[in-house]
Amino acid sequence: MSSYKPFSKKQMKVLTWWCSNSADKSKDAIICDGAVRSGKTFCMSISFVAWTFSTFNNMSFAMCGKTIRSLKRNVITPLIKNLTDLGFETNLKKSENILEVMYKGMVNRFYLFGGKDEMSASLIQGITLAGVFFDEVALMPRSFVEQSLARCSVEGSKFWFNCNPEYPGHWFYCEWIKKCKMKNALYLHFEMEDNPSLSKGMIHRYQSLYTGAFYERFVKGRWVATTGAVYPFMDKDNAYCDVPKVKFSEYAVSCDYGTVNPASFGLWGKYQDTWYRIDEYYFNSRVEGYQKTDEEHYSSLEKLVGNRHLSAITVDPSAASFIETIKRHKKFNVVPARNNVLDGIRKVSTALKENKIKICSNCTDSMREFSLYRWDERGGNDCPIKENDHAMDDIRYFVTTILDSESGFIAFATRR
Repeated sequence: MSSYKPFSKKQMKVLTWWCSNSADKSKDAIICDGAVRSGKTFCMSISFVAWTFSTFNNMSFAMCGKTIRSLKRNVITPLIKNLTDLGFETNLKKSENILEVMYKGMVNRFYLFGGKDEMSASLIQGITLAGVFFDEVALMPRSFVEQSLARCSVEGSKFWFNCNPEYPGHWFYCEWIKKCKMKNALYLHFEMEDNPSLSKGMIHRYQSLYTGAFYERFVKGRWVATTGAVYPFMDKDNAYCDVPKVKFSEYAVSCDYGTVNPASFGLWGKYQDTWYRIDEYYFNSRVEGYQKTDEEHYSSLEKLVGNRHLSAITVDPSAASFIETIKRHKKFNVVPARNNVLDGIRKVSTALKENKIKICSNCTDSMREFSLYRWDERGGNDCPIKENDHAMDDIRYFVTTILDSESGFIAFATRR
């Protein structure tokens, strides 16, 4: 452990709250929320495993993330390294999603679960657990979390929650954080400064990445409502650029398809590490006074692309007929877009702030929508108003499906 910096005061609290000499040992749960990169997951995962061996042997536990893939990436992989450094032995059974941990002749089993939707609750039914750990619990449906808690019927079992904040009407904030005393839970709020491994320069970098509600949540760690413009920083004079006079290495198109509603297609060119929106097609049937067929929209798509070779086209997954039209012509590779609105908005914000994508000033419909796209402040959930959002949607599809693809979109966009 010599390569690690000393734990902060709050991290030490997380690591020791269950110990016999702790004033919080009688608590049934621990909740850690707050800023991104504040060191809460790192110490929580180590503490969770250490607690299991201090109390149980040959027992079953659950470790839950939004998906098993994200859980393995964010928690399990670094946890295995940390446990090995501390003298534990581990055996990850990937096909069964079970992590076995051994220490001084004792063994405990950790079942890995993904809680991405309401159907996920059925996955954890029937198992008996002595404790459960939730990574990013605010991203999981209430039904999955409550079903997981109901599985903890072993005497002495405890619950472990960590998350970044969402909107103030979120069920977890209302039922657990605001009622932490009633739930007999220890509540700790983390800030970036509570992570001793995070430099001042890195903290400043994160502070510069977010604006508005996302700044309040991810940097300040507050449960605040989304208000005003979705992308407030796009009203600056330097938010847009001219089309660069360079040789682009790749091209792609993103499509939000509409018949009654507007259709918006964006043409993207990659130069070095940046994708530029160099042109667009926008058709509003209400303004024009007539509707276009799938074939007519496809003709406009071909005109937008010209003689360029596309690596991929990503399309609104609900536009099944238009996707089939593109496939039928056998000219372009088409990929249904990933369509998580809030997560997509976060990723678009980051991509714009980090200059991974740039919008060129000839894309006037995108510029217009950026100035008008706003949060719906009347609802109890994070949701933008469903107006002036068609270019916004196709830009989001590009970021989440092409730019953000972990394996690189070339893997699924081979040349015909």
